[in-house]
Amino acid sequence: MNYFLVKSEPFKYSWEQFNKDGETFWDGVRNYQARNNLKAMKKDDLVLFYHSNEGKEVVGVAKVVKEFYQDPTTDDERWVVVDLAPVEAFKTPVTLEMVKADPLLEDIALVRQGRLSVMPLKPAEFDRIVELGSE
Repeated sequence: MNYFLVKSEPFKYSWEQFNKDGETFWDGVRNYQARNNLKAMKKDDLVLFYHSNEGKEVVGVAKVVKEFYQDPTTDDERWVVVDLAPVEAFKTPVTLEMVKADPLLEDIALVRQGRLSVMPLKPAEFDRIVELGSE
């Protein structure tokens, strides 16, 4: 199993809206590194949902329910989407400050590559963020 983190600005697409929808395709990625991370996602991989700009916090866990396919919002063949479904909300959102303060998380892309919207996580990094969100 692989682990990832995706970012969304809450005013564009929030965790609350995601839960109401029950499933969505993850579109709008126009960065090659983020696109390659979408292509690496496999069915049932787990994905952390991060509210960027507003809130700056990981708010829950989702899973990949459909692997990458052509982004339906563009005719440009370079861009893809995956389908995600919510799994569970965090009891406590994990803020960017909490991530930066944790020695186990100091090397994750969320800290090192702040503008990257889709990033892989190591299993230990994923587990640590889930642990923080459960407290």
